[in-house]
Amino acid sequence: MGRKATAEAPSNLAFVKYWGKRDAGLRLPANNSISVNLSEAKTITSVEFDVGFDQDTLIVETSNIPPGPEFSRRVNQHLDRMRSLAGVDDRALVHTKNSFPAGVGIASSASGFAALTVAGCAALGLDLSVKELSELARLASGSACRSIPGGFSEWIAEDKDNRSYAIQLAPAAHWDIKIVTIVVSSQTKKVTSTEGHDLAQASPFFKTRLEGISKRLDSVRSAILDKDFQTFGRESEMEAISFHAIAMTSPIRLDKGWSSGAYYWLPESLELILAVQDWRRNGLEVYFTLDAGPTVHILCLKDDLNRLLSAVHEIEENRPGRNWEILVNAPVDGAHVINDIRI
Repeated sequence: MGRKATAEAPSNLAFVKYWGKRDAGLRLPANNSISVNLSEAKTITSVEFDVGFDQDTLIVETSNIPPGPEFSRRVNQHLDRMRSLAGVDDRALVHTKNSFPAGVGIASSASGFAALTVAGCAALGLDLSVKELSELARLASGSACRSIPGGFSEWIAEDKDNRSYAIQLAPAAHWDIKIVTIVVSSQTKKVTSTEGHDLAQASPFFKTRLEGISKRLDSVRSAILDKDFQTFGRESEMEAISFHAIAMTSPIRLDKGWSSGAYYWLPESLELILAVQDWRRNGLEVYFTLDAGPTVHILCLKDDLNRLLSAVHEIEENRPGRNWEILVNAPVDGAHVINDIRI
């Protein structure tokens, strides 16, 4: 009889970004990062281990792209990590499904590998702490470690034992901000996050960003704890620009040709960025951030949500044929075991 468990994990959105690694093999980041778990962007994964399985089997339900061989390799490698901890060699059946598009700037690997970690460990009877689960998830996908704790979290780049994991800064109920996530395109990005991390240090501005990151971390951390939305929004927006400046100035050597950097924005991304600036000038206090993709995340307070959504829909309707996927997110708890696989 097989051993089976199902887990649900949220994606997370970083306000201070993880970009660039000091150890690629261990997925150790160059700096701390701060994020929040997203209520409407989640992965549900079931894992069943059985001595009768001949091999690991992966079933992925996606809304936009089928997974490639690299994703399957990473899943199998992570299953091996959990099997090693449990002292078993049973093969596994993994069934996973996202509630949002992958590869568009919503950190699908974060929710995916956080869910796999929690479900796999539960199926194997591994009783790990939140810290231990976060460290384990990090080995599969760096940002996955931030989807383990609930609400707002900070990923510690290293502690005195040279360990790296995420801790909770504040629970989900601490601050009822809203994150309006606008998927302007479901096409996957041409430069993956993993590739972008590897290229980051080629930017002439990489070291400059790191020199100022400690101050920004302090500002964002305090703003979250104090519910200082203006400081929080301004720092998050400037950090997004700083991060994308690194990506856009990290040269890429290709088999044919050369690229000056990774450009994750699309014209509609920039249109929304400029709109946010105009909305603020007209009294609507909103701020934007973007991860490695064209998706725009707009931050607002609960009382401004309806006004923001009306403004977004007005831009969406400016051009015929537009059909953006819009997710209204709030802070949510971290990865946890659930009873079934339905979303």
